[in-house]
Amino acid sequence: MDEVRCVAETQDILGEGPVWSADDQRLYWFDIKGSRLNWLAPADGSRGAFALPARGSVAVPHIEGGLVLVTEAGLGRLDTGSGDFRLVRSLALPEGFRTNDGKIDVRGRIWWSTMDDDGGRRPGALHRTDPDGRTRRILDGLHIANTVSCNPEGDVLYLADSAAGVIWSCFMRPDGSLDERRPFVDLSGEPGAPDGSAVDEEGCLWNAQWGLSRVVRYRPDGSVERIIPLPVTQVTSCAFGGPGLSTLYITSAREGLDEAALVAQPLAGSLFALDAGVAGLDLPPFAGRLAP
Repeated sequence: MDEVRCVAETQDILGEGPVWSADDQRLYWFDIKGSRLNWLAPADGSRGAFALPARGSVAVPHIEGGLVLVTEAGLGRLDTGSGDFRLVRSLALPEGFRTNDGKIDVRGRIWWSTMDDDGGRRPGALHRTDPDGRTRRILDGLHIANTVSCNPEGDVLYLADSAAGVIWSCFMRPDGSLDERRPFVDLSGEPGAPDGSAVDEEGCLWNAQWGLSRVVRYRPDGSVERIIPLPVTQVTSCAFGGPGLSTLYITSAREGLDEAALVAQPLAGSLFALDAGVAGLDLPPFAGRLAP
């Protein structure tokens, strides 16, 4: 436990959005800047990638098979056998914007964010796609929205703004509406920021921390339970997968690293794995349709 190993040297520019597919027994994750969706089958170590027609950042298994993808072009369905992507609902994002972090909650709703690709200079927003296919804009004023993860009871949504260096907890009503944000973790004084997260079955939040070479496990009260160091600085996100959801998979990035930094951390942009010692929260597949 706590021993991190590299399981795929993919050299992703911006590795993000890992998700486990129980149907495929694969871990999927994006290279956002490379317009690519990577996959790894842990059972035999095989792996591959699908080229995407637009930059994607969020993947969720669909109850009928394959994945729902959230991309800068819109929401659609990916056939994970052939790699064919079918755009179902187009998005009209402001020029220079793309999608960013997101995840499904325990009630089967997909949460996803948008951001200015220029480092979040202009504020983006948080959106929610419900099983009836309708998408709603939930929160504005977020510059680099990340984490976007619910607790096991489904009444708290954890939400980070990496630009502010803060993770908030928001009370979530059964209809998916959010109450006022409360500070959960404040890293604004650190030389890095909270990025993507995963929640385990005990309700603890595992947060990847960009610029800080680590993943931190936080208890529901916000206290630190464990710090996991990684051999790369730009740690981007994490997700549970594998048998019993007992493995934590961790993505990373090499974007913006100069030659000296890449020499010092040759595994930047790789996928890592950790035997977590606890199972991840078993999230449902998306069971609805996507409205055009």
